[in-house]
Amino acid sequence: MSGPALEISGLYKSYGALAVAQNINFCLQPGARHALIGPNGAGKTTFINLIAGVFKPDKGRMSLAGQDITRVDQAGRCRLGLVRTFQISQLFHALTLLENVCLSIAERQGIAGSMFRPFGRYRAVIDEAMVLLESFKLEQDALKRVSELSYGRQRLVEIVIALGQQPKVLLLDEPAAGVPSTESRIILDVIDQLSESIAILIIEHDMEIVFRFARRITVLVSGKILTEGSPEQIAVDDRVRSVYLGESVSG
Repeated sequence: MSGPALEISGLYKSYGALAVAQNINFCLQPGARHALIGPNGAGKTTFINLIAGVFKPDKGRMSLAGQDITRVDQAGRCRLGLVRTFQISQLFHALTLLENVCLSIAERQGIAGSMFRPFGRYRAVIDEAMVLLESFKLEQDALKRVSELSYGRQRLVEIVIALGQQPKVLLLDEPAAGVPSTESRIILDVIDQLSESIAILIIEHDMEIVFRFARRITVLVSGKILTEGSPEQIAVDDRVRSVYLGESVSG
C-alpha cells in the first residue's frame, strides 16, 4: 500500500452548540500500531464512530487507502476493509464460535443472506473460519456456544471475527475492557502478533496497555487533538500529564 492507510482532514461534528469533533486531522500509516487516548468525555468513541461510518461528519474528508469514503456507509466501509470491534461485546451468544466466524466471512463474500442453509454446504467458508480459529488456538472451542466461554475468550473471538473481514484498517475499542488481567494478557499477545499488513488504531484508557502496544499515540481532549507523538514523547509531555496521564506514568 502506498500512502496512508487512513487519512482524515478537517473532520468536524456537532450536536447543536456542542462540538464533539473539532477540525481533526489524522493519519494512520500502513502497518501502524497507533493508540488514541484522552480523558473521559474527550470524544474518543465519537471519533471512532465517525471513522467507522456510524455517524456522518458535518465537515471534513476521510480516505481509506486513497479512496474517498466520506459518504460511504458503515457496511460499505467494512467491505472496503475498515473494520472495528466494540467496547461492549457484539457477538451472537446463542451461536457457536464457528458459526460467528463463518457469518463474518460470509458477509465479506456477500453470501451471508443465504447462510440459512446448512453450514455444511459452505465448505470453503468453514475451512477459512477454522484456519482463523486455529491461528488463535480456539479450534477446540469451535463448536461451543459463545455463551459458554469466559468473557476474555469472547473478546478474543471478536478479534477473530474482525479478521474474517480481511481488514486493511482495524479499530479496536478497548479490547480488554472488563477482562481479568490473566486473560487480558492473552488478548494483548494476540494483538501483538497481528499481521503488519493491518493498520491498527486502538482506543484504550489503560496506560500499561497503551505503552506496550503503541508506536505512536494521539491525545484527544474536548474533541480536539491535543498532541501526537511517540510513547516516549507523550510520557514526558506536561500538557498530557495535566489533562490525563498524571505524574505516576513517568515512574
